[in-house]
Amino acid sequence: MKSGDELPPLTIPITRTLIVAGAIASRDYQDVHHDAELAREKGSPDIFMNILTTNGLVGRYITDHFGPSAVLRRVAIRLGAPNYPGDTMTLSGTVTEVEGDTAQVRVVGANGIGHHVTGTVTVTVTVPVPVPEGAGAGRSEGAGREETGS
Repeated sequence: MKSGDELPPLTIPITRTLIVAGAIASRDYQDVHHDAELAREKGSPDIFMNILTTNGLVGRYITDHFGPSAVLRRVAIRLGAPNYPGDTMTLSGTVTEVEGDTAQVRVVGANGIGHHVTGTVTVTVTVPVPVPEGAGAGRSEGAGREETGS
């Protein structure tokens, strides 16, 4: 990874199920995230995604790209245009800084009405140390040989 690297975009369909499930999973029971009628009474055209679901999707985007050894160190995001059902959010990212095994990635999630999320994610990617063939098998020299008496 190097500064300037662009992550491939991730397109996420925004469904009612995703919005409601994300709110429930994050224990956010505000009616604007699950009840369209009450959301409209409060001035929104429909239910909309909560920030915790967005945060999780941003984290998934980064770890899917950098792999199983990626560790999120900091996620600093800001919400903009709401994610409503029926829209699509496309996440994109650019590595802005690399220091050793740690990178900062600028992330943008855009939908049909603008930028839903913008921010920076700091991620550490450790490279697994390869284990030489036969090492760690738990056997010592001569193990597994059967001794027979004469």
